[in-house]
Amino acid sequence: FDFLLKEPQFEPFAEAAVSAERVLHISPALCATACRTALEFAVKWLYSIDSSLTKPYADKLVTLISTEDFQDLIPSGMAAKINYLRKIGNNATHNPKSVNKDQAVLALENLHSFLDFLACCYADSYAETSFDKGIINKVVEPAEVPLAQPEVEEVDFQTLLDENFPKRPGMTAKRLERLKRGYEVKPMDMTEAQTRKAYIDVMLQDAGWERGVNWYDEYPVDNMPNKSGYGAADYVLFADDGMPLAVIEAKRTSVNVEKGRQQAVLYANFLEQKFGKRPIIFLTNGYETRLWDDRHYPERLVSGFYSKRDLEQYFGILKDRKGLKGVQINDAISGRYYQKEAIQAVCDAIGERNRRKALLVMAT
Repeated sequence: FDFLLKEPQFEPFAEAAVSAERVLHISPALCATACRTALEFAVKWLYSIDSSLTKPYADKLVTLISTEDFQDLIPSGMAAKINYLRKIGNNATHNPKSVNKDQAVLALENLHSFLDFLACCYADSYAETSFDKGIINKVVEPAEVPLAQPEVEEVDFQTLLDENFPKRPGMTAKRLERLKRGYEVKPMDMTEAQTRKAYIDVMLQDAGWERGVNWYDEYPVDNMPNKSGYGAADYVLFADDGMPLAVIEAKRTSVNVEKGRQQAVLYANFLEQKFGKRPIIFLTNGYETRLWDDRHYPERLVSGFYSKRDLEQYFGILKDRKGLKGVQINDAISGRYYQKEAIQAVCDAIGERNRRKALLVMAT
């Protein structure tokens, strides 16, 4: 992160990023927490410097990175990196032992990617920098390791907004001009195992799942269509009563999640045969996650894994689900022919074709 120190305008977050790197050899959890802090400082600085961003109703990190304007500003592929930083930082705060060194290094790499993008857009002098794991993993002499996490001065959001307000038009123009050349987020081509340990484990921890309690890796599966007849589901999530709630099929970050669909169906078939209950399916490559209830609804993109409580509630809804075929329409409420046709069309879409939503346009 030395490239940040050369730009005085990056002072609000540069030292925080350097601090995150320094504490890696003390504690991965401290490093992950510091990465989240540096991200928050950088995001607040970005809101203060770019006129396309308006401070939302709350200044929490999750709110700032979720606005439509922020999502439009960052390049494709960056949102997953930012969400990883937020989640790994939260996990490190609540359960420090859950964060390992590989996850902390990935946090540093994702932070470097976001800050390199900021440098590309707003630095006075920009030269592309790559993340060098050789620097991170070098042998550190005991005397070089700080005894505690360095103190990083808190960023005052309102002060940043006030100080940088006059610069906003010029900095926005600079970003638009710089991005005409294009900016591509470099993908991290990790193996399937690395993907799991990094992104997916963090997502599960963030949703409240506990490994060995209600989350199991490499769950053994019989009757697979291969030479041995055996396989292993990447993840299976269970309810408190021991029934399966979800099966997760993980692919490498560079592979489209759809490639794991057929495997996931075979795992779900096995679990349904074994337990008498069919789990829902999550397909993920770490960056993108899809939910698929293949018996009821089409596959759809989701922001992350459901918690145990949400999955149990989902299955409760399915249990109480009633058919809409032959529904009786109250003529005292909707007696006109076009009203009846509209109601019947919605019932058919949801009940027969497994749609999740319908749009009715009504005159006022």
